[in-house]
Amino acid sequence: MTLSILFEDAEALIIDKPSGLSIDRPRKGGAALDDHLDELKLGFQRPPVAVHRIDTDTSGCLLLARNPKAHKRFARAFEDRLVTKVYLGIIGGDLPSDAGTIELALSKISSAEKGWQMIPARKGKPSLTHWRRIASIGGNTLVEFRPETGRTHQIRVHAAAGLGVPLLGDPVYGDGKSAPRTMLHAVSLIVPREGKADISAAAPVPAAFRNLGFGDLGSDPLGSGDV
Repeated sequence: MTLSILFEDAEALIIDKPSGLSIDRPRKGGAALDDHLDELKLGFQRPPVAVHRIDTDTSGCLLLARNPKAHKRFARAFEDRLVTKVYLGIIGGDLPSDAGTIELALSKISSAEKGWQMIPARKGKPSLTHWRRIASIGGNTLVEFRPETGRTHQIRVHAAAGLGVPLLGDPVYGDGKSAPRTMLHAVSLIVPREGKADISAAAPVPAAFRNLGFGDLGSDPLGSGDV
């Protein structure tokens, strides 16, 4: 597996993480980002370190820091909600409106039967996601998600509980059978830096999306136009 580099400078890398590659080594074993850190040194002594997390099934933009000071600054930018994150997701159905905002606090629960998952809960952590319908093809709808917060499984739960329709292929919040993977893709990431140009990248639409007819976003990788 070769990782595509979408952005590179002395402080940061943004890679196009493929679906199936875990950020942390899975307990049961399998592919992980650690397997690629040496090749991502690109002449630097230190291997880069992931600044944030995206799910194993989710593809797209992942920011890596090339030194500890940069990592600290980038992590603070995420905490302060200064980072612009744009995702594309496919749901199995249509929506009654074209755009909206989902505000559902989330909390983690676990059971012996189902393991752990996130649920909407009044006393959970505040979670906010803006969404916009892009197009519908073959009974499925491509949706743009712009999360302001970064809770675990936020978009997946907000799709299932906020929109009322889970992402295709989601094994936890959906049926896990409607697609070969959870249909979520981190299409764009912009990280502001004081005194320097923004860190910015857009990840190409993956094959799993193209196979469902959502492959042509024109000249706009953020999906601001119809596909």
